[in-house]
Amino acid sequence: MKKKADRLGTIKMIISSQEIRLQEELMQELQKEGFYVTQATLSRDLKQLKVAKAANLEGNYVYVLPNDVMYRRQTHQRVSDMLNASGFISVDVAANIAVIHTRPGYASGMAYDIDNKKPEGVLGTIAGDDTIMMVTSRRLTKNQVMEILETVFPNIQDNNNDNEYGQ
Repeated sequence: MKKKADRLGTIKMIISSQEIRLQEELMQELQKEGFYVTQATLSRDLKQLKVAKAANLEGNYVYVLPNDVMYRRQTHQRVSDMLNASGFISVDVAANIAVIHTRPGYASGMAYDIDNKKPEGVLGTIAGDDTIMMVTSRRLTKNQVMEILETVFPNIQDNNNDNEYGQ
């Protein structure tokens, strides 16, 4: 049996990656991921996650997560594939600060992993929902920051291929 925390994470990923208009649609997507819930359980989960409905650009009301000003629909990838990914999207560097972009909901956990691993040269992190600010002890290039991140997250890939920020 899958855990509630896993189910809540999956709900967040579904809502972040698709435009879901009805609870029935969300229940069907959850079933594809192996979660079989009642409408009452789903309603409680949505309330706990503070999910709301807001109009999209076509005027249809869809589920949105709190603090999602515009609905950042990432891909039409399966949620289980996204959950198995690191959550990392890209990194930008300015002097001794790296701004790490993640999938919605991943930043806090990734920042925790960085702080817990204590890579050499990293002073600390601050995380939001999908962004991490990482402060380093010296000015680094984007490639150097990626090398640091690879010590914490093996096989991490930067989808934003402009390699030399913050020289």
